[in-house]
Amino acid sequence: MDKIHVIIADDHTMVRQGLKQILELENDILVIAQASNGEEAVRLCEENKPDIILMDINMPGMNGLQAIKEIKTKEISSRVIVLTIHEDREYLFKTLQMGAEGYVLKDSEPSVLIDAIRSVNSGQSYIQANMTKELVKEFNRVTLYDKGKSEENGLTSREIEVLELIAQGMINKEIAKTLYISEKTVKNHVSNIFRKLNVSDRTQAAIYAFKHNIAGNI
Repeated sequence: MDKIHVIIADDHTMVRQGLKQILELENDILVIAQASNGEEAVRLCEENKPDIILMDINMPGMNGLQAIKEIKTKEISSRVIVLTIHEDREYLFKTLQMGAEGYVLKDSEPSVLIDAIRSVNSGQSYIQANMTKELVKEFNRVTLYDKGKSEENGLTSREIEVLELIAQGMINKEIAKTLYISEKTVKNHVSNIFRKLNVSDRTQAAIYAFKHNIAGNI
């Protein structure tokens, strides 16, 4: 079995060691390096090319946000999961805009972090469930039915409606019931949305909407 190679970036030694012990109880995860600040995190990513880097935000010197920007600018292939104490929208949106693929809170159960690592490693995006609610709040705050925005992003008005319901966590059956259309029609709309936005899952579609201001300025 190929293991998922992980680097942990956190300025607290006990946190890093605790995370390492938890993660390596899993047969498919291996912690290959640890960083205590952003500069070290970027360097270790360049040298070791991990699959995943767990990135704290508050670190001395170069912080986690700066490190994410540096990693993405350098086009390092490692995927970033933000592991933080911050549960406000400001940090969530900022890290997603910078290109982070996951966002998990430090007080989460270990199983949440492990799920995040596996999901992100497989090419998906992962936002902790209670943080997803923050995305939904923003969708509810700002209208998505602006015709100009629809045309600008290549989405039809109906696809914009479907996108909003996807962001609210609805499955195809629920969307079909809400919009009074068939599940097959919903599946077609979802496929078109993914194709037009160049995303592969529902979370990525919601994230794309925020990154590209479909849901208003963040």
